[in-house]
Amino acid sequence: MDLTIHQTFLPHDDPDASLAFYRDTLGFEVRGDVGYGGMRWITVGPADQTDTSIVLYPPVATPGLTEGERRTIAEMMAKGTYATIILSTADLDGTFERVQASDAEVVQEPTEQPYGVRDCAFRDPAGTLIRIQERR
Repeated sequence: MDLTIHQTFLPHDDPDASLAFYRDTLGFEVRGDVGYGGMRWITVGPADQTDTSIVLYPPVATPGLTEGERRTIAEMMAKGTYATIILSTADLDGTFERVQASDAEVVQEPTEQPYGVRDCAFRDPAGTLIRIQERR
């Protein structure tokens, strides 16, 4: 089998704040910004990885959700427990300083983990946990 990761979806509840974070803070390029029914789906990704994208989407647009499920998703996003993504960089300290200088919530400063990676963690404007690992 020949599989690659093409897209992953991360939730947003404020498209402008999410766009600013992923574009301006993380430096991702914007590949699409589609509005429909008062909602927006924004596709971003690293400029040098054109086959891999993150789609920032309004989770309330997911078909078949009940009102209770929508409330649960909103509560989990507010607590920062709904979604996670792990990114990597060759310069963890420099990346940490750049992201810390933005309005991102710092969850963990660069740390050597007992399981063999050095990483840091932030939350994006929607509460998504973003772990950034140092490439070795």
